[in-house]
Amino acid sequence: MSTTQTAPANDLESAVRVLSHWIDGAERPSTSGRTAPVYNPATGAVQAEVALADQTEIDAALASAQRGYELWSGYSIAKRQAVMFAFRELLNARKGELAQIITAEHGKVVSDAMGEILRGQEVVELATGFPHLIKGAFSENASTGIDVYSLKQPLGVVGIISPFNFPAMVPMWFFPVAIAAGNAVVLKPSEKDPSAALWLAKLWQEAGLPDGVFTVLQGDKLAVDGLLESPVVQSISFVGSTPIAQYIYETASRHGKRVQALGGAKNHMLVLPDADLDLVADQAVNAGYGAAGERCMAISVVLAVEPIADDLIAKISERIGTLRIGNGAGVDGVEPDMGPLITDVHRDKVASYVDIAEADGAKIVVDGRGLSVAGHEDGFFFGPTLIDDIPTSSRAYTEEIFGPVLSVVRVQSYDEGVALINSGQFGNGTAIFTNDGGAARRFQNEVQVGMIGINVPIPVPVAYHSFGGWKQSLFGDAKAYGVHGFDFFTREKAITARWIDPATRHDTDHGGINLGFPQND
Repeated sequence: MSTTQTAPANDLESAVRVLSHWIDGAERPSTSGRTAPVYNPATGAVQAEVALADQTEIDAALASAQRGYELWSGYSIAKRQAVMFAFRELLNARKGELAQIITAEHGKVVSDAMGEILRGQEVVELATGFPHLIKGAFSENASTGIDVYSLKQPLGVVGIISPFNFPAMVPMWFFPVAIAAGNAVVLKPSEKDPSAALWLAKLWQEAGLPDGVFTVLQGDKLAVDGLLESPVVQSISFVGSTPIAQYIYETASRHGKRVQALGGAKNHMLVLPDADLDLVADQAVNAGYGAAGERCMAISVVLAVEPIADDLIAKISERIGTLRIGNGAGVDGVEPDMGPLITDVHRDKVASYVDIAEADGAKIVVDGRGLSVAGHEDGFFFGPTLIDDIPTSSRAYTEEIFGPVLSVVRVQSYDEGVALINSGQFGNGTAIFTNDGGAARRFQNEVQVGMIGINVPIPVPVAYHSFGGWKQSLFGDAKAYGVHGFDFFTREKAITARWIDPATRHDTDHGGINLGFPQND
């Protein structure tokens, strides 16, 4: 594998600044006295500090959001839709700015950051058509002289707790739908890359969203617990690791909130002997090493049905050798294929899993440990890693690594491969590569996973479907965006109404007294 020489640290690093909250339509400097470092992962340098909220700031954010909700929920559908369209147009025109911000704090290459934004923009575009998705239903004369109809109304103040790996896309899975439906949003971004949230808040203001409807609360566990426990917050949307997702679900549910908590993954790709191995090798590299493997939909394990494993490993190894690793911002207009990991702590954790695999008897075919990028020796880089013959009992196989580590497990049959997938604790995404339509159809019915790709390695659904896994990959019943999203961010009222005809108002035949349970007639 090769490395890319990249430009020196940008001027964001020339002076450390403190990133604050966004409350009541303005940046609000923190008075908590607590901050956390925000790194440039490509250089290892601290480029900013982010405020960590105290209880006073949490209370201020929630009070502002409540006021915003009371105003926004009274806006007509037409006025809300105009703001949604304005936000969509501004985002589309200026998405390049956001991509640069994401690269500077997360480390992913700019084109990947742009791809993240475009997938989030799909949900914004879905939300612009919200009037159809929040309308109720009407049944005239359901019983004699009685009509029954339903209304969908917003929840109120809703909380979003987003992860570091998609600082724009994951919040956009939730907030366009929530805001379109009439709610006010409090977003708690990851403290590792918090600037995207502030940029989005300013864009909402420019689009005409009233103050308080979109709030950014910077912070750590104190801020998270503040959202989970506050009676002001009506729902929580979360994406992150399974242990935290379970904590979020249990805590928020205990406090009477709706919860959609999307957890971790260990996604498998089942490759049948009839598959096009060049296609498979390309897609395994893309899905395993894109965004440095920091994706909950990354492929972590290739299940190679023999006798193809040796040939497939050779093809993947050859492609790994062509990858350019460097600063995601690129240099002289040329960007690398893969950037650094988010922090040095995470890099070392990923390396520890490779150590575990090796100790458990696996063969390290391509080793990304100890990678150094010229000119960026202090960056948090970890090279693409390929492991063969990993025991399925190894923690490196069973646990989510969240880095550029791809493992190959040799299986003897389709049935053995499906059994391995279904025996895992996670059920987020999976894929099958084959030219056999019957095998693919059987796979989609038998595999116990929420999102399935057929010759597609990262099967993230389009916005008008919904995103979410099974088993330990999803806590709560509601998936993200699509129809699930609008159902989650609204609650229904059913109204049963009778209006007496003025022409018969004085008749005595109005039903009389009857203490029995009402019946339709």
